[in-house]
Amino acid sequence: MAESETVLVTGGTGFIGSYVAEDLVEAGHDVVAYDLSTDDRILEKLGVADDVEVVRGDITDPTSVFRAVTESGATRIVHLAALLTTLARDNPRSAVEVNVMGTNNVFEAARSLDQVQRVAWASSAAVYAPPANYDGDWVDEEDLVYPDTLYGATKEYNEHQAKVYFEDHDVSHVGLRPTVAYGPYRETGGSAFLANIVEKPALGESFAVEYGDQVIDWQYVRDIAQAFRKAAFAPEEDLSQRIYNVRGEVATIREAAETVARIVPDADIEVSDEGELPWTQMLDMTDAQEDLGYDPEFGLETGFREYIDVLRAEEGLEPLQ
Repeated sequence: MAESETVLVTGGTGFIGSYVAEDLVEAGHDVVAYDLSTDDRILEKLGVADDVEVVRGDITDPTSVFRAVTESGATRIVHLAALLTTLARDNPRSAVEVNVMGTNNVFEAARSLDQVQRVAWASSAAVYAPPANYDGDWVDEEDLVYPDTLYGATKEYNEHQAKVYFEDHDVSHVGLRPTVAYGPYRETGGSAFLANIVEKPALGESFAVEYGDQVIDWQYVRDIAQAFRKAAFAPEEDLSQRIYNVRGEVATIREAAETVARIVPDADIEVSDEGELPWTQMLDMTDAQEDLGYDPEFGLETGFREYIDVLRAEEGLEPLQ
């Protein structure tokens, strides 16, 4: 294991941020969660609220970011704070301020403060063009980047500014391109149906879902957390590049529904093949496996089982064997 270090996690009280904090704590590191929200509900549910220092701050305020990095003594930053797809679309100016200038504040802090050895940060599979551009093939980091959302555009810009900070200012960084994370305590959003396909049957509710024959990357949140830790600590000499695809298990919506039905025998899920999803899901993650040692631990069934048991426990229901 790497020696214990202090890691600042921006967006650290959010869904993915809380799991990243938990993962880092379990790996023996000191964690500071930097976020506009000091609601540690998810950290509490994960059992690490007492082990994580929560610092309230605004990622768009450079003074606030510098102060948090300096006062925490952080040697690594995991930068997750962002406005996601739907919020970005509805609040375009804020999306640019948070996603682009907020990221710039993080890179500026890393450039100015010698203590910071690495910034691991969230890009997104949203930087890729819509799926029709790839002829159903696996997509790797060399393929066409042409986002059709503002969110994706901010992430693409961040890949460019990260490159500049690395080449011109020697700021060590690793950016990851995850798709959509699923797991307990996810906030609802544009991909809420991905949560409902598990959550509703787990609690005995019926659910109807479209897109049955379309492929989704089912990426369990604990695997994404593992990926960010490895991105933060991978030795420089192991990195063949700076931006990596990461994914979980690729399966159709119908296959996911069938998996839920195996776990929850009385699940009432109706699946149709209507509609078309606008995301590129088939990410080749060979480079992340080779360079970062990224190795997803949760397949569809194991991820769904843990997710369902947590949901049922929350509702006072028995776990499913």
